[in-house]
Amino acid sequence: MSDLDTLSVNTVRGLCMDAIEKARSGHPGTPMGMAPVAYTLWQRFLRFDPADPIWPNRDRFVLSEGHASALLWSLLHLTGVRAVDPDYEVLGRPAVTLEDLKSFRRLDSRCPGHPEYRWTSGVETTTGPLGQGVATSVGMAIAGQWLAARYNRDDYTLFDFDVYALAGDGCMMEGISSEAASLAGHLQLPNLCWIYDSNRVTIEGHTDITFTEDVAARFLAYGWNVTTVADANDLDQVSRAFHTFRAESRRPTLILVHSHIGYGSPVEDSPKAHGTPFGPDGVRATKRFLGLPPDAEFHIPDGIEDWFARGIGARGARLRADWEKAFDAYRGAHPSLADELERIQRRELPDGWDSALPAFPADPKGLATRDSSGQVLTAVAQAVPWVLGGSADLAPSTRTRLAFAGAGDFQPGDRAGRNLHLGIREHAAAAVANGMALTKLRPYWSGFLIFSDYAKAAIRLSALMEIPTVHIFTHDSIGVGEDGPTHQPVEQLAGLRATPGLLVFRPADAGEVVETWRVVAALRHEPAALVLSRQALPTLDRADGRIAGASGVAQGAYVLVDAPSGEPRVILLATGSEVATALAAHDELTAEGIASRVVSMPCWELFDRQPREYRDQVLPPEVAARVAVEEASTLGWDRYVGDGGAVVGMHTFGASAPLKQLLTKFGFTPERVAQVAREVLARTDRGGPGEEVTP
Repeated sequence: MSDLDTLSVNTVRGLCMDAIEKARSGHPGTPMGMAPVAYTLWQRFLRFDPADPIWPNRDRFVLSEGHASALLWSLLHLTGVRAVDPDYEVLGRPAVTLEDLKSFRRLDSRCPGHPEYRWTSGVETTTGPLGQGVATSVGMAIAGQWLAARYNRDDYTLFDFDVYALAGDGCMMEGISSEAASLAGHLQLPNLCWIYDSNRVTIEGHTDITFTEDVAARFLAYGWNVTTVADANDLDQVSRAFHTFRAESRRPTLILVHSHIGYGSPVEDSPKAHGTPFGPDGVRATKRFLGLPPDAEFHIPDGIEDWFARGIGARGARLRADWEKAFDAYRGAHPSLADELERIQRRELPDGWDSALPAFPADPKGLATRDSSGQVLTAVAQAVPWVLGGSADLAPSTRTRLAFAGAGDFQPGDRAGRNLHLGIREHAAAAVANGMALTKLRPYWSGFLIFSDYAKAAIRLSALMEIPTVHIFTHDSIGVGEDGPTHQPVEQLAGLRATPGLLVFRPADAGEVVETWRVVAALRHEPAALVLSRQALPTLDRADGRIAGASGVAQGAYVLVDAPSGEPRVILLATGSEVATALAAHDELTAEGIASRVVSMPCWELFDRQPREYRDQVLPPEVAARVAVEEASTLGWDRYVGDGGAVVGMHTFGASAPLKQLLTKFGFTPERVAQVAREVLARTDRGGPGEEVTP
């Protein structure tokens, strides 16, 4: 290790200490202990150009132990990473300035407490809870292998990037890491490297109180290559481990690094050092031990930034320039493939991509929305070659298998396959899909709606990161029937709708499914959840104009059927399978001379974004008599039905019985909805309050 190597590592440590001390908040232990490993990776190995941090063939670095964010902020500053705007344009300013570091964990700083994607350039993913980062890195590695299989040609290697994830004891304890590691081992991803910071300390104390397994043996059992670094401070040992990873061609690699929280004698090796700043005296003592000026804050010695520029900076610039030169030649040799790649990077779809979407004829028997969605997904995937995904072992039920010629299965022997078999791993499945979306592919994954609970953390992160992951859920209601309350989702819709930035669609028939996919496929910065039925739903006859066309899905809600006069006395609102119930109730009310309107509300979030004028046209403020119908928790419907309305929904868990018996038991029948409408109308005529209807 040269003097400049030593000084660089200690400069990183000094910046981390000062940022955390100034904030009086943060975790200094891991940045101090892992600074040599992160430095070695960035300065000697990482194929990354600070001047263009979104270069497509860059290596990805994921800080899965996100509480160590000060380490990443210091590296981004010292390497001079440039900022990128929301339109993917590289700007002239640094991603992290010294002032940003000085305002670590403060409002509007580019150095928040944990890495946040789209907030600070150079952050490849919002790692969120422990374990999310390593799981997301598996999706990035899958994407890298798939991109290479589809786009590389004998004379052009456009994609050969590696994915590195720095993980800690907490990441290894979280269940999602086990799911993701198992999948990565099965898929034999040689471009994936997890660096396990085994410092044996968590917030509550030494890991011996909770975590005594043999992690190396566990990963060997998963089918990983495992190598060990006995001393995190030995840069030659660390380098040999990275060379071992680079030489591995058939397996993912775990580098098990033995480190110590903090840095040696002057810093207390304890949970306190992990979770709290060192304090002024501790900082000065540590700086003195490291050979840094003890009273100089945010000190960067002369020559250090130039040293990084001659290392990662020069290497990254050369590799990116070579890649761009190769891509220019590739564009001439393979223009259609080059066009695909440019569209992928801009998150644009092929021209005319929706021209082959299927049309579904009116049919009173209809088909399940999972079935119509499967047909539409197939059409979308055929038109957009970078749509790929799979299921948490439920593709035959969720109808998400792509069966057209050439679709194939992504497996160790076929990296170009577009069907992923994600196994019974809902949490990892969602995180893997996020990783693929972060690599600019258009992934989807699927499962039953009840199991969305297992994936909720990753679903939340897709919304937080503003990436267009598609989460497909079927078996959407008590319509699951005999499977009983354990499999009947009740509160899941409310939980998904409570997630900011997530578009939740529950289409009413095949026509609405087509329009849902038309919206979802074109999304660039938003994830979507499709909530689909197992049971057949009537395909509405929209040809004569009595029932409105399904294009209203793009507005989130629309008038499906109106009163003959266009001036309803009562409005029936519904989503999914309950729209047909509302239509039948409307017919009953119309026969009695009660003017009613049916509003289909497939996506609340889109409706809430519409101008007030449109929302008032759909739900006139003067019509207080409103009844919402949905086989789920009533939470949230009050803002649409108002004080005078009622909600026919679920207030308990479901029951195990055939579907028709369940609908009768819980009040989801046209007769019951019509009766509630009469009661609401009578009440509002008297000026009384609304209510939630309990079956």
